[in-house]
Amino acid sequence: MRKMGWLLEQVRKEAPLVHNMTNVVVTNFVANGLLALGASPVMAYAKEEVAEMVRLSRALVLNIGTLTPEEVEAMMVAGKAANEANVPVVFDPVGAGATSYRTETAKRILSEVKISILRGNASEIASTVGETVQTKGVDAGEVQGDLVALAEKAARLFQCTVVITGKEDIVTDGNETWVIANGDAVLTRVTGTGCLLSSVLGAFAAVEKNFVHASVAALAFYGVAAEKAAERTKLPGSFQLDFLNALSETTEEDVEIHARIRYITKGE
Repeated sequence: MRKMGWLLEQVRKEAPLVHNMTNVVVTNFVANGLLALGASPVMAYAKEEVAEMVRLSRALVLNIGTLTPEEVEAMMVAGKAANEANVPVVFDPVGAGATSYRTETAKRILSEVKISILRGNASEIASTVGETVQTKGVDAGEVQGDLVALAEKAARLFQCTVVITGKEDIVTDGNETWVIANGDAVLTRVTGTGCLLSSVLGAFAAVEKNFVHASVAALAFYGVAAEKAAERTKLPGSFQLDFLNALSETTEEDVEIHARIRYITKGE
């Protein structure tokens, strides 16, 4: 694997356009986070323009946090256009398992759109593969068992890179599996940090077509930035601002020094 910080510098050098169809609660935070990183965000939702917008973009991020029937149809149009244009698609199945509509929508997207990176918490990923979980709203449920095995199962089923985020993050394509241990618990007290992470994954996938390596680098960078912000404050309101600053300030060297990653199985 290339050095973690190299991909951060590539994102900042290329400033890829990332098309986000994301949770309306966090649109502003996601846009500002991508700008702080050095990527270029666009938010477009109308089915009349999403295919055209995707073809102008380097990555597409689909997030069902505040889904509506109209938005779902637009996501399908955008996803299929991205597949045709060979644009990587990141899918965040927010709240899958909480309601039948969310679960069915997540499964529909996964069946009709070729996903490059599937990112969610353990209960969301478990729901997509038909595991029985306990879910409270869009928060992580209690998932028993081996989360590495769960991630690898999902990766093989959907033929994509799977990212399960939590106290430690798991990245796998079913063959090559990594664990990233950076981050801070205060991330869970600020709305939108998971949604922004999915978009950051899109920015890294835009510059690195090995989506496992892109995901590991994105998670390491994101976690190191969170740790830097948490050194300044643990108050969620202040942390949100400091985190945006840290996304801008965190350097290639910071990532190389502070990234805590390990592999479980190493691909060729």
